[in-house]
Amino acid sequence: MTLADRYPVLHAPARWEWGGLDVQFSTELPPDELVTNIHVICFVGDEIVLCRDSRGRWLVPGGTREESESVRDCVIRELREEAGAELVGPLHWFGAHHAITDHPAPYRPWQPHPCKAWLWCTADVRLTGAPTNPDDAEQILEVRTLPPAEAIERSATDGPHMPELLTLAAELHRGF
Repeated sequence: MTLADRYPVLHAPARWEWGGLDVQFSTELPPDELVTNIHVICFVGDEIVLCRDSRGRWLVPGGTREESESVRDCVIRELREEAGAELVGPLHWFGAHHAITDHPAPYRPWQPHPCKAWLWCTADVRLTGAPTNPDDAEQILEVRTLPPAEAIERSATDGPHMPELLTLAAELHRGF
C-alpha cells in the first residue's frame, strides 16, 4: 500500500483559496529556490506541539521564509515566533506541498512565482518561553504539547489535510 493510499486526503489535489493556490502534497522535496514556507511538526518527548492562534485554529509552527533566509534559519525564527521553542535535534524533511498560485504577483517580491512550495519536517524541540508574536504574523494565544491522538484531532482546525499530515509525521518521526 502506498502513502497516497494510506493518506488519501493529504495526497489529493487541493485548493487553498486564501492564497489562490492549487496544491499537491508529495514526498519529493522541491529545489531550495521554490521554498517559500516551512512548517515543523515539533515533538517534546512523545508529544506534539500545537499553537492556538487568535482565530481559534490549532496549527504547527512555521511560516513564510524571509528574503535570503536559509531554510534552517527560517525554522529557528518561526519556532521562536510561534511556539517559543528551540531545536534540540536535527530537522527531518518528509514532504512538501507543491503549489501554483493564480495571484498576479508573488506574496513577497523576492518569492518565486507562480510556482512555490511549502516544506514539512519533524524535529525535537524544547519550549523555552512565550511566542514572540511579531505584528505581521499569526497571533499565538496558547502553545501546548499534546498526545499524538489529541494533536491530530485538533489539527483539523487548520485544514482537512492536517490530521493525515500529523499522523504521517508521527509515524516517520519514530523511525528517525
